Amino acid sequence: MPAILAAVAGIARELEVPALLQRAVTTVCDLVGARHGRLEVTGPDGGVAEYGRAAGDDGVVEIPVRAGPKTFGTFRIEPGDEGLGGRRREVLGALTAATGMAVEKALLVDGMRRRERWLEASYDVTKALVGSQGLRETLRLIAERARVVAGGTGGAIALPAGPGLLVFDVVEPPGEDSERLTGLTIPTEGTATGIAFTTRRPIVVRDYGEHVQNEQRDRAGPMPAMIKDLDSAISVPLIVGEETLGVLLVAKFRDRSPFTDSDVQLAETFAGHAALAVEFSRAQEARQQLAVFEDRDRIARDLHDLVIQRLFATGLGLEGVSRLIADPGVAARVAGFAQDLDGTIREIRNSIFSLQAPAQAQGSLRAELLRVAVDARDTLGFEPRVGFDGPLDAAVPDAVRSDLIASLREALTNVARHAGATSCSVDVTVDGLGTRLSLVVRDDGTGPPEGPGRVSGLANLAARAERWGGGCVLLPADGGGSRLEWTAELPARAAGGQGSGR
Repeated sequence: MPAILAAVAGIARELEVPALLQRAVTTVCDLVGARHGRLEVTGPDGGVAEYGRAAGDDGVVEIPVRAGPKTFGTFRIEPGDEGLGGRRREVLGALTAATGMAVEKALLVDGMRRRERWLEASYDVTKALVGSQGLRETLRLIAERARVVAGGTGGAIALPAGPGLLVFDVVEPPGEDSERLTGLTIPTEGTATGIAFTTRRPIVVRDYGEHVQNEQRDRAGPMPAMIKDLDSAISVPLIVGEETLGVLLVAKFRDRSPFTDSDVQLAETFAGHAALAVEFSRAQEARQQLAVFEDRDRIARDLHDLVIQRLFATGLGLEGVSRLIADPGVAARVAGFAQDLDGTIREIRNSIFSLQAPAQAQGSLRAELLRVAVDARDTLGFEPRVGFDGPLDAAVPDAVRSDLIASLREALTNVARHAGATSCSVDVTVDGLGTRLSLVVRDDGTGPPEGPGRVSGLANLAARAERWGGGCVLLPADGGGSRLEWTAELPARAAGGQGSGR
């Protein structure tokens, strides 16, 4: 009797389920004199975890282990030479019951610990917001805390990137593979992350890497090698009211243990808190930007009402004077000055639009491109200059628009990662016929690599351009740095469908 009580107490002391089950098998075999013993536990995905040594088929005794109202597993005991009669069978029954009660207690403790960790993660996110942490830092903290608490290998936040598209804006932990995934766009159709976004419900996937490779096989651009090692994954939508802000993804690599229903429920609760944190962070940034926009609007009005009008009048005066000058050389120089003023006026108009566009309504392509440039400010360390020319909103259809926005985002991400630049400019142009679109991104960084170092990084950009009959090249820029040229042929529009857009 003392040996049995000591064994029961030893099993009950274990609070980690794997260690508890292994100790239970060893204890049972020792006290009933079994040759071999094994405890088989069926997981939520149908897989069987085994503890102990395999028992043979002859004379094996099977006893279910119940944890509360459910059968948790099954003991398979191969008796020794003295069998399992009488006293030994009673001992086996007592130890089986003790194992079930210990498992039930360990599962309750594990559940409490999980909930505590998720609550701590929610507290960390809230504390970061109180410290006036920016939106991007908040997203990174959400992904990192969810990954750690859920026991995942990787965490990510996917945000909307245009109609039918999501972009992985944040990927944790940092590293080469994470850098290749950051900025990757995926469709909302046919992907677990996309389904979670559109249905607003959590999605759990096994063999996630195989699923991604099958779904993305026909999509252009190489997938990071790490994708094949993805296993179990949870995609949880970030929801505030009627709006879905994005998707929180937590995944395991080379780990066959699936996420449980409890993991999903806790992750969903955390995602709700995280979504509120994101919304609060967005509101904070909106309030800060409102004051900036008011100043920008005043400056834009002054530039338009005072500076442009004076420059325009001066240009007209120079053109008139050039016609009165008898010396052709001097006349040409004066006419050149007038042309320079025209170019300056265009630059100022672009600047005026840049000042006003962030406060304008959604839907304008120019405003969306400017928003991408503003969002890249944190990663670049500065805000890129953006210029436009041609009927962008009238000539660029929605399908091309999505690829243009995604290409600009990826181009600026590449500048931030590889160029070491201190300034960057973006020029988006539609020709006068509205048939050709070009995106040019210049930086003053280290310039293109001499070898094929960034060829893979340009594959997605090139694929998007080729989809519309265009191309993508990375060249050395005049005066140093790099010049990325991305072009697309625009589909013909119905008569009268184009406007100046200027």
